[in-house]
Amino acid sequence: MTPQIFPQAEYRKLYGNLIVTNRRREKRELSDFACLSKNAKRRNTEPIPDKDNIRPAFAHDADRVIHCRAYARYIDKTQVFFLIENDHITHRVLHVQIVSKISRTLSRVLRLNEDLTEAIALAHDLGHTPFGHAGEEFLAELMRDKGAGTFVHNAQSARVLETLENGGNGLNLTLQVLDGVLGHNGELLQQELRPVDALTWELYDANRHRCFMVPKADRGVYPSTLEGCIVRVADVISYIGRDIEDAIEVELIKREDLPQDATVVLGATNREVIDNLVMDIIHNSVDRGAVCFSEEIFVAMKKLMAFNYERIYHAPQIQEEKRRLRNVFRELFDAFLEDLAQGRDESPIATHIKNHVNSYEQGYCHARIVADFIAGMTDDYLVNQYRERFVPQSLGYRLTGSRPKTSLGIIKI
Repeated sequence: MTPQIFPQAEYRKLYGNLIVTNRRREKRELSDFACLSKNAKRRNTEPIPDKDNIRPAFAHDADRVIHCRAYARYIDKTQVFFLIENDHITHRVLHVQIVSKISRTLSRVLRLNEDLTEAIALAHDLGHTPFGHAGEEFLAELMRDKGAGTFVHNAQSARVLETLENGGNGLNLTLQVLDGVLGHNGELLQQELRPVDALTWELYDANRHRCFMVPKADRGVYPSTLEGCIVRVADVISYIGRDIEDAIEVELIKREDLPQDATVVLGATNREVIDNLVMDIIHNSVDRGAVCFSEEIFVAMKKLMAFNYERIYHAPQIQEEKRRLRNVFRELFDAFLEDLAQGRDESPIATHIKNHVNSYEQGYCHARIVADFIAGMTDDYLVNQYRERFVPQSLGYRLTGSRPKTSLGIIKI
């Protein structure tokens, strides 16, 4: 049966009216500081150019993000707490949804482009490793040890969107979305954040390359749109209180442990923290062309963040498992490097390469390809790869016939 092709010619006038209406709405309703969809830039021309598409450019980008393979893997990537058998802690997919919601709320109130903030928010962590920031730290160490640059998840997110998705052809997203993803580093707190000027493909490419080659270079990369600044700040707002709730859930801390000089200002629950931070931004950022916190709120936020680092992110219980996990990453990294050096076609990394365009293997060193492969794994897939590679497997009842796919128990890594 031949699929029906939606008749386009007879609706051309309708399409044109919808496009004009969307553009007029943006021009009429959005702030002078907003990035209009008509200003979107792509490297390559679309089959249906943005100017002729009933979907605004940034809305089209958001759609492409949620339908890509890397987005599906968000669901089995942990955030802060890994190797925890508790279904109520935050995984990467929930974090991304929270960032998107906060970003869109702020954009709506500040009259910015919600489509752009949503696309950046949904894509910002696509390059994150299994086991959260611990995995990112391990890959950065391994890349430096191999003399192959470094690894940082925001640059890897941009790499996923441009180089790894769609069989290595990328998603052809707009410059504004890629720029927001690259500059989203939410680990750095600033009382006032303004977009940088002169957004060009040349500047973006240079910044992305520097992030991969120079340790901590990403700390000097900032978004070029106010929408990108919104996502960068929403990233912090989304996790600062949520991580506390997770830590209480797993009984790492108690609510009464929180610093009172911070909670008296921000509140002691995630709901209160988000509400106070969002409202403070609104009060201090309307028609200013910047994302701003008041002095009182900013000081309290820094105190709460310091508490999170001391009592949650650097907690001894987490550090011990992190030490064991570091060895898992290192052994797998070296094993996949050896597979590439020996040309082992049966290795999973050989399949990874075959799923990309031919220029992929020739264009990058083996260490970068291994980093791509491991960074794209989910938590469970990485553990399963380690089991298959390094944990003795059951030989079954007899040595003839097929072998069961079981290892000697469940390992604690």
